[in-house]
Amino acid sequence: MFDWIQNIADWIVYDVINLDKEQHLAEALNFFIYDTTKILILLFVVIFFMGIVNSYFPIDKVKNFLSRNKLYGLEYLVASLFGVVTPFCSCSSVPLFIGFVRGGIPLGVTFSFLITSPLVNEVAIGLFVGLFGIKTTIIYVISGVLLGTISGFILQKLKLERFLTPWVKEVLVNAQRDQDRFQSEKQNLKQRLPIIWAEVMNILKGVIPYVIVGIAIGALMHGYIPEGFFEKYMSKDNLFAVPIATILAVPMYSNASGILPVVQVLVAKGIPIGTAIAFMMAVVGLSLPEAMLLKKVMTMKLIAVFFGVVSLCIIISGYLFNIIL
Repeated sequence: MFDWIQNIADWIVYDVINLDKEQHLAEALNFFIYDTTKILILLFVVIFFMGIVNSYFPIDKVKNFLSRNKLYGLEYLVASLFGVVTPFCSCSSVPLFIGFVRGGIPLGVTFSFLITSPLVNEVAIGLFVGLFGIKTTIIYVISGVLLGTISGFILQKLKLERFLTPWVKEVLVNAQRDQDRFQSEKQNLKQRLPIIWAEVMNILKGVIPYVIVGIAIGALMHGYIPEGFFEKYMSKDNLFAVPIATILAVPMYSNASGILPVVQVLVAKGIPIGTAIAFMMAVVGLSLPEAMLLKKVMTMKLIAVFFGVVSLCIIISGYLFNIIL
């Protein structure tokens, strides 16, 4: 889908700037150009689309339906399954997260999507089958969906909406105000577009600095942290290898397809597959660049709770993998 962006990034770094492909700087800069362009495009498309949706559908009714009706956890499962069919890395999922929050979707349901989307997608599934076989792949996919479902459910029960930033609360107020205006004046889409466009630009201006900083951190880590850096901490003889692997993976940043070859190497070197997969889940689902992006929409308390709950679920999954496989 985004191959053309990669081609542009390659052209700028290797042809225009003329950096060597083996250089760490070249790898980091290539990553920065590619991810920045991709995420800004996603951010624009999602916010614009959600602006159109929000102008026609009552936010308060959607929110009340999902919050008050007994769906027996299916809303979290549906959000997780939607994450499976959206092949985004953790930072790319943030634009959809902002769109969901702006659309009045409950925070826990939105978290279910944010957690599952980078972990499980068709590319990762295809690579997983080739590297580890069907049995391990099925267990991984089920555990990824359950991780998003259960984590979202827990986070919703903690009632964390008060820890959203004032910026998000202002966005929600503006969305409701614009919708009330659309409904009262019975405007058609052409008449609504200037208001929707103004709100898109307002949101982008608020988010772009965090996008740039977050991706810059991720690019430095992607380009300069060697793949084998953490291997010595993940020995099968270490009882605490799973939590250590999970915690040490957070500073790294990659998508599922990028980290899977590393996981294969770790397993080949004798590291238990559950420990290696916990490492992969933490690299893909939790990262410092993601935290930087989320800083615009969440307070540090909410980010800490989010990372804590997901880390705990990943650690439990890692131990279960080691027992089952």
